[in-house]
Amino acid sequence: MHIDSTIRRSIGALFATLALGACALPASATTILFVGNSFTYGEPAGAAPLVQNYKPGSVTDLNGSNIGGVPALFKALTVEAGLNYDVSLETVPGVGVDYHYNNKLAVINKPFDKVLLQSYSTLDAAHPGNPDTLTKYADLLAQAFHAQNPNVEVMLTSTWSRADLTYKTASPWYGQSIYQMALDVRKGYDAADAASNLIDGVIPVGETWNRAIAAGVADANPYDGIGAGQVDLWAPDNYHASVYGYYLEALTIYGSVTGLDPRAFGAGDLVARDLGISGTMALALQQFAADQLAAEQVPEPGMAWMFASLGGLMVLARRRQRGTAAA
Repeated sequence: MHIDSTIRRSIGALFATLALGACALPASATTILFVGNSFTYGEPAGAAPLVQNYKPGSVTDLNGSNIGGVPALFKALTVEAGLNYDVSLETVPGVGVDYHYNNKLAVINKPFDKVLLQSYSTLDAAHPGNPDTLTKYADLLAQAFHAQNPNVEVMLTSTWSRADLTYKTASPWYGQSIYQMALDVRKGYDAADAASNLIDGVIPVGETWNRAIAAGVADANPYDGIGAGQVDLWAPDNYHASVYGYYLEALTIYGSVTGLDPRAFGAGDLVARDLGISGTMALALQQFAADQLAAEQVPEPGMAWMFASLGGLMVLARRRQRGTAAA
């Protein structure tokens, strides 16, 4: 992740909010596109499709498949925070970014303010762990989006370790630590980021999962049962995510895109409530997202603290304002 892009997002969020307070005028919506596969659209894989079916009317599914998914979770978080985002998604199961470039470019090639690209879970289905296809096509997509809007911010979403490939299935990660696949996937996304001057950083979803597992809040091996008091980040196929995993993904994306602190939502977060996540668990997952984002390359500690504190205060102020208006 680039330091400059992190600073730019934080400063942009800060000054946009200050400008709103000074002028008391509605902000124009920031347009954002999510491009990905089942890890983006919230495949339930044997569980109730709570995330996949979450508020599809709040987002625009460019494929017309009526999916809400993680983009709708992100949208709901931004609404809760008083932000104005116009969210679109284009998702196809089991594909990488090369598929979207080769088959969906006519659908997605529009001017957006922000674009998030998420590729196949192993980087390359035919060559697991190889980032070459991701690197090539992420840059081609970034070029296309910059041709539509020279100021677009393109980011890559790095995904999590698959328990099935770690514990059960022959793969480069079989028998390794549950943390390793997420780290290797992140290296691949970092390589794609470094190879293109049109990509603005990597969103560390997989490493946020690693934090939840390392802390003992999330179970490390769903094949031997879920520990007492722990949650399972994976869906029943031990490949896709559960509501806990997708919520953690949405929190990490929210903090990366807006520059605001996901801990500001607190135990009463409406999205967590909708997903059946307890207030105590919501707080824990928000903390892991905040910790991982803080561990990325960020402004010097004093500046980072200022942005995080102001972000939290802004959310609280908006909540109070809405409460007063409703009273």
